[in-house]
Amino acid sequence: MKSTFTKLHVAILFAALGSILGGVITMNEGLIVWWRMIFASIIFLVYLLSNKKMQIISLSSFMKVGSVGGLLGLHWVFFFGSIKAANISIGVVCFALVGFFTAILEPILLKRKFSYRELIYSFIVVVGIVLIFSFDIRYRTGIVLGLISSTLYSLTTIFTKKVSKNFKAETMLFYQMIGGVLVLSVCLPFYLNIFPVETIFPDMKNGIFILILALFSTVLLQLFNIQVLQKISAFTVNLSYNLDAVYSIIIAISFFNEARELNTSFYVGISLITLSVLLQAIDTLNRLRWAKKC
Repeated sequence: MKSTFTKLHVAILFAALGSILGGVITMNEGLIVWWRMIFASIIFLVYLLSNKKMQIISLSSFMKVGSVGGLLGLHWVFFFGSIKAANISIGVVCFALVGFFTAILEPILLKRKFSYRELIYSFIVVVGIVLIFSFDIRYRTGIVLGLISSTLYSLTTIFTKKVSKNFKAETMLFYQMIGGVLVLSVCLPFYLNIFPVETIFPDMKNGIFILILALFSTVLLQLFNIQVLQKISAFTVNLSYNLDAVYSIIIAISFFNEARELNTSFYVGISLITLSVLLQAIDTLNRLRWAKKC
């Protein structure tokens, strides 16, 4: 179980890296995610073929896995949209509401009982988010996009947990990326008609950043996520991802000078989010120790 939590927190660090790259890459959010998933698909195809792990799945199975990849791709579009409409700090703080949405949606979709503990931990996060949102109305658009992003990611992890039991992590990730590319390829013509660009191809600098994004913050991150979700609940994973906000904000303050835009209520809110994650981690470890004793 310790190795599972180690993988989870390495994945969170990769997610923080992805948040920073989203603020650095100068392309629009739709194209960033489209190229990200194309690069990730190629990387994983090479990996699967070279290690003879390629697994052909049925069309019905692909529809299930690919649709989850489509949700993931849409989450990334709204997430990077939130960062570009506001800033890195706002984007990752909105992401902290994933745990709140999961505490409500997971029992409904997976037909399990509501957990009062999860609802309490989520309420602490919500209070933190409210404090953070109150600090500036300039970022209203970024906040709305961030809320949509966190809802989509909550659904992504819930459905990943639901379908991942039938597939190896590598297989599921590859077909998720393919599904995401297909969904975004359908959406992009409409998207680019509203937000036109001079070219859909990344320049050298953006291309390198997207490749890093694809390798570390997509392939490795999602591989660890799938492996972790096979052993612990979607709520625990999503609540732990609130630490992504803490890591990303520290980097954003250090390198992007975002501290000048933040005030006391913001830092109190971040402290509450961190407290929620710590309480959930302690509670989970205590329950695991109790289960072993029994």
